[in-house]
Amino acid sequence: MIDQLEIGDQPIDLAEIVAASAGATQIRLSLDALARVAASRAVVEAYAEGDEPVYGLNTGLGGNLGFRLDTATLADFQVQMIRGRTIGVGPLFSQGVGRIQLLCRIIGLAQGGAGISPAVLDGMIAMFNRGVTPCVPGRGSIGAGDLGLAAHIGAVVIGHGQAWFDGQLLPGAEALAAAGLSRVALGAKDGLGLLNTSAISCGHAAVVLAELADLLIFGTATAALSLEGYAANPGIFDARLAVARPAGGQVRAAAMFRQLLAGSYLYDGSSRSIQDALSFRVLSQIYGPVLTAFDTAAEAVTLEINTASDNPLVLADDRTILSTANYHTPAIALAFDSLAIALCHLASASIQRTVKLMDARLSGLPKYLSPVGGPSVGFNALQKTASYLHAEIRLKATPASLDSIPVSETVEDHAPHTPLTIRKLEEQLLPLRLLIAIEAMTAAQAVDLRGKPILSVPTAILYAAIRARVPKLDEDRETGPDVDLITAIAQDGALLTALRMSFRGLSLNPLLADA
Repeated sequence: MIDQLEIGDQPIDLAEIVAASAGATQIRLSLDALARVAASRAVVEAYAEGDEPVYGLNTGLGGNLGFRLDTATLADFQVQMIRGRTIGVGPLFSQGVGRIQLLCRIIGLAQGGAGISPAVLDGMIAMFNRGVTPCVPGRGSIGAGDLGLAAHIGAVVIGHGQAWFDGQLLPGAEALAAAGLSRVALGAKDGLGLLNTSAISCGHAAVVLAELADLLIFGTATAALSLEGYAANPGIFDARLAVARPAGGQVRAAAMFRQLLAGSYLYDGSSRSIQDALSFRVLSQIYGPVLTAFDTAAEAVTLEINTASDNPLVLADDRTILSTANYHTPAIALAFDSLAIALCHLASASIQRTVKLMDARLSGLPKYLSPVGGPSVGFNALQKTASYLHAEIRLKATPASLDSIPVSETVEDHAPHTPLTIRKLEEQLLPLRLLIAIEAMTAAQAVDLRGKPILSVPTAILYAAIRARVPKLDEDRETGPDVDLITAIAQDGALLTALRMSFRGLSLNPLLADA
């Protein structure tokens, strides 16, 4: 948790944003941000008094672009704009995600590009600091900005909509009143400033990436434990091999596995095999692109949060306002679609390692990892569960950014469907976590059957965490519940903190490793 967060001078990374949402963090604008917001607002007010058409200031939106507003109706139109575009449907984002979405829009408005009234931004900051969190439905944005979902934030700002406060879901006006706040009066362009953002997508993306970061830490440690359970040849991670073809982040990934396996018995003598099955040999070639794809997604989201994506964009230094399409987010959509596909490769290798560990011909261990043999099923039946999970992971990797339906009289004829790419990746995480939990349980059993050799420090930590909840399989028993127990272990904060220590010095994304 972060006690104080100043916005405006330096980009704020996703780790800080997630941490700031977790508790009673208080935010404030820097002096430079205050000056930017005031300067850009002065430009808006000058245009509001003039005759030059400016999109969303004195014109309608979308297909109503040709409609001109007179000066007397500009403020009323901003309220009408929010209410008429509050179109989100379906289950709400969680309160934690909603808090991050509000924070993301505040950070964006602090860049000055929206020309927002300082009083409106002050009201949003007060909402965040007092714990008023707008309720945002999860569906209704196609990624060409999040207008229809961001409207649910704007609705609370003007005393409509719904919000959480003090653990209760309340009408927006009641939530503001309970927090000692009042609804904010909008001026020219303020409504569009609240709506024209990708903060809804970015806030959700930050949470999904944080969850995936924890899963990647658990998955990497599990893969290392599988190497020890299989008695695999660790020479495949030799730095000279990675440098010979430094593709797709594999140099970094090979270094990660060398660090994870340092001190393991695998380095004590000759290996069982010169070459193991590919699912063991290509770990750096798989994890390298996965980590690279993760970084690409995180960087795209971080950039979007910390820059001005408004349309039209206020250029205070030039005292002008220009139409733009900077709200369009195919960079994020493509990054999340690519990351989802990369996770399929990780999942495919995980299930193959699980199968290989159960194959006596390949592992040199008892069939199905059953110490009693005979008709014992051991872990073999779990292969069906793993196959199901793998199929679900592949299904959720189907790209969502490939197609769009023209809307608003076909004026808006392209959409990246960014929110759907993020939601789809989020829906991969549960089956992926369950699949890796099966591998972790299988790897721990293989280590036991191999006589509990000396493990590396991080894999020993993981092994101990598993055995603290799930005993070694000595005879056939119900293994599905055991997988669920390990899935819970995979999200244990103390375990993840201990494992993160193994990533120090590897220049990983701050979401993946402590600085």
